[in-house]
Amino acid sequence: MVLLGSAPLLMQRGLSESLAGRFELIRLTHWTLTEMRAAFDWSLDQFIFFGGYPGAAPLIADPERWSRYIRDPLIETTISRDALLLTRVDKPALLRRLFALACEYSGQILSYQKMLGQLQDAGNVTTLAHYLDPLAAACMVVGLSKFAGQQARLRGSSPKLVAMNTALVSAQSGLGLDQARADHAWWGRLVESAVGAHLANAAAAGECEVFYWRDRNREVDFVVRAGRSLTAIEVKSGRVSDALPGIGTFAARFTPSRTLLVGAGGIEVDEFLSQPALHWIRT
Repeated sequence: MVLLGSAPLLMQRGLSESLAGRFELIRLTHWTLTEMRAAFDWSLDQFIFFGGYPGAAPLIADPERWSRYIRDPLIETTISRDALLLTRVDKPALLRRLFALACEYSGQILSYQKMLGQLQDAGNVTTLAHYLDPLAAACMVVGLSKFAGQQARLRGSSPKLVAMNTALVSAQSGLGLDQARADHAWWGRLVESAVGAHLANAAAAGECEVFYWRDRNREVDFVVRAGRSLTAIEVKSGRVSDALPGIGTFAARFTPSRTLLVGAGGIEVDEFLSQPALHWIRT
């Protein structure tokens, strides 16, 4: 018997209570660039902006209709049904506002204190950290932890927010593809979000762990651990200088197996997103 559903933890909880040892859980994540290109002949820019929702693909010629499709049957339904059913949520309105904030700051590190300042009736840091969990479980947004070597992950560290499908960011931005492409800073953050989503979806499937790293003004966009392999990844969507002090400092401190530059001066974004995440981590 094969059971399919969009509420993975709800299904897993039911199965683990009644069929322990007699089922296999296979996580199917968002569609990739390769899949969207094969099915809809999308360009890289289309995938970065419109994301990996195949049901929305036929609507991209009508941006308003596409945006409504993402917001109503996808975002609202997932939050109101899946996320709220996965765990106890005393403040559903706060969960929705936290999701919108996470999409707005996707690809950026945002402290819990800054989140508290932008969210009404947010409670405390513990509440916000708890509310990020069902959003990650529903494959909406994730808060990456700071990499700390062999130490336990710092739960209280400022998370790096990543939307697990860039459509979630674009649909709420009020921008069209051409407008987004013309805003170089905004587009750069969306490109970083697309790379982060590619890695976060691999982590959701159990293939690896994904972090970020920062020490004062030196930062590495993504740190990926799979078994004994450790990979540091920097994303650059515009012109890049020769020096990458964050990568250099990280490499000296943690001796990763690989360091990668994705974007200008390194691996093309198209090439990176066209390969499974493990291709770059274990080869």
